[in-house]
Amino acid sequence: MGKRVLVYGSFVVDLTSRSNGLPVPGQTVLGKSFQLGPGGKGSNQAVAAHRAGADVTLVTKLGDDVFAKVALDFYEQEGMDVSHILIGRNMETGAALIMVDEESGQNEIVVVSGACGQITSRDVEKARPLIESADFLLLQLEINFDALLAVLRIAHKAGVQTILNPAPAADLPEEMLRMVHIVTPNETEAQALTGVAVANKADAQKAAERFFRKGVKNVIITLGASGAFATDGIQSELLPRVPVEAVDATGAGDAFNGGLVMALAEGRDLFTALRYGNVTGALSATKPGTAPSMPSRPQIDALYQETYGKLD
Repeated sequence: MGKRVLVYGSFVVDLTSRSNGLPVPGQTVLGKSFQLGPGGKGSNQAVAAHRAGADVTLVTKLGDDVFAKVALDFYEQEGMDVSHILIGRNMETGAALIMVDEESGQNEIVVVSGACGQITSRDVEKARPLIESADFLLLQLEINFDALLAVLRIAHKAGVQTILNPAPAADLPEEMLRMVHIVTPNETEAQALTGVAVANKADAQKAAERFFRKGVKNVIITLGASGAFATDGIQSELLPRVPVEAVDATGAGDAFNGGLVMALAEGRDLFTALRYGNVTGALSATKPGTAPSMPSRPQIDALYQETYGKLD
């Protein structure tokens, strides 16, 4: 077991349909299946890190409705700590409407934050001791911005290593980026934050330089089929995509971040952690769903060894 990881982020119920092709505006497509299950970027990344072997605690906010039970029952089955889960009275639990193309594995998603968009200053203060005692803090952009910034300020003051997955894409103030040790956008999010269209290593390096100018310490950019890029400002590396048969890429980015933070918490360097993130994300894409698709540590280690030759 490595250092302590805190994930402060979202839970939403995933309402997922699968069909041959995705509808264009105004079109109705007949679906092949429907599934309801646990999701949300914060929750997914916490589950991924937990299954990967990290000592992880999740703080999220649920409503007082039937969807909250989906979360609590799932965390109980996973053996995860629910003592820091917030319940918002007279609020609804967040929901994500997900359409998956069975032919390509691509998806379209609409997220309604619900209670996760209504985290109060009192909620944040309640978690202050937990934030200050963490070794690593993993954040996303699916909770309300004032709460996100407050959590980040507490962590920064306490010297906590912070990883920000800036998803969904949004404009961020430089104050926030200056407090981030590692930023982990995909290519679309990197372009939104830097103005650089990222399609290859040279583009990723250019985008990273702009992140550095904004105060970020390390940059990781996931590039879908083109792999994953990392730089600490001195060394840079682009890893190719791990070849797997993709079924559903919906949770792959969250799996990547969960595998990454697990490796960092176990004391691995940025580039070794990149490899763990890469294989964790690849394994997630081989199964349908988000949180339920997150791989176990033995699966991660086996693919790591197969892909990179030995376990680090």
